[in-house]
Amino acid sequence: MQQATPIGGGPDRARAQPLQTRPPLAIDVVRAQDLPYNEFLNEYVRKNRPVVIADSVREWPALNRWTPGYFRDKFGNQTVQVSYTKRMAMRDFVDAVEASTVDAPGPYLYRLFIHDHLPQLLADLRPQNAYAFAGRHASPLIPERWRRPDGFLKLLMGGVGSKFPVMHYDLEHAHAQITEIYGDKEFYLFPPEDGDKLYPRPGQKNWSQVENPAAPDLSRFPRMAEATAYRAVLKPGQTIFIPMLWWHAARPLSISISVCTALMDRSNWPGFVEDVCDRSKNSAAKTALKRFYLKGAGSVMQVMENLQTATPLLAKRLKFPSALSPASPDFAKDPSETPMKFRLSVE
Repeated sequence: MQQATPIGGGPDRARAQPLQTRPPLAIDVVRAQDLPYNEFLNEYVRKNRPVVIADSVREWPALNRWTPGYFRDKFGNQTVQVSYTKRMAMRDFVDAVEASTVDAPGPYLYRLFIHDHLPQLLADLRPQNAYAFAGRHASPLIPERWRRPDGFLKLLMGGVGSKFPVMHYDLEHAHAQITEIYGDKEFYLFPPEDGDKLYPRPGQKNWSQVENPAAPDLSRFPRMAEATAYRAVLKPGQTIFIPMLWWHAARPLSISISVCTALMDRSNWPGFVEDVCDRSKNSAAKTALKRFYLKGAGSVMQVMENLQTATPLLAKRLKFPSALSPASPDFAKDPSETPMKFRLSVE
């Protein structure tokens, strides 16, 4: 029997064609003045679609104040938590950021919770970003372990060549928002359905083994050629919304300073409940009770949110609907107005 010949001129020709990744798709960019909050919820949060929002924080003093030199001069002697395992004096950290290169990457700061570690910065982040408020994280109905009225507000900083350690998606079905303040940062996103093409780490399903999604090693990770990448370059004053379960990686294209938060609402609450219950170390009975409570709390919060949407004036007079679960930034208290303490341990 005659052997079939591959299209393109035979086996040697076929071997000469290396695998290639598809060109990344652009993420929608919408101006804040053209994106009312309800439209943001309906078109992006509820549909689990990423978006970049331009001019999202035009009034933030941080845009005119935050530079590497500002952090060196104002907080130089303060020791900060750079990563899970590394602590540095801010002055030394900023020096390393400024010296960072592609060939000799410096550290990347991603474990500094602003309310707890540098509350002096909060005044520079007012008024709160309308697209990045905490939602159900602020509710007193959520157990203390996950209650975070500021949305886990963190400071991110790094230089050229640095990056967050791994491509990943956020656990507990969290939506993430990152707002750029200084410099430019490149983002690569992949939809949840491409997860099996991104080579999750054994035993750590939300971390990818792929080190560079912009130019993956296809000899090691050939299925990356089938994945659909989305790319955006975030500039000062812009916010990127990264929906739940979307894989993402970021790297500074210049020295970059940004902040990130998490959003929880009805769209990701069911996934949050299942995640935290599946990971429970309690007995089966206690886990079932926790699941029952969280599902009930979600139902109550949805009623409170519906009241705010349907009858906003009445909801504001009653006050308790927004106290139990703020439905939008119009009802939410700005967490930067009052000092707060949180438990940082999230299981």
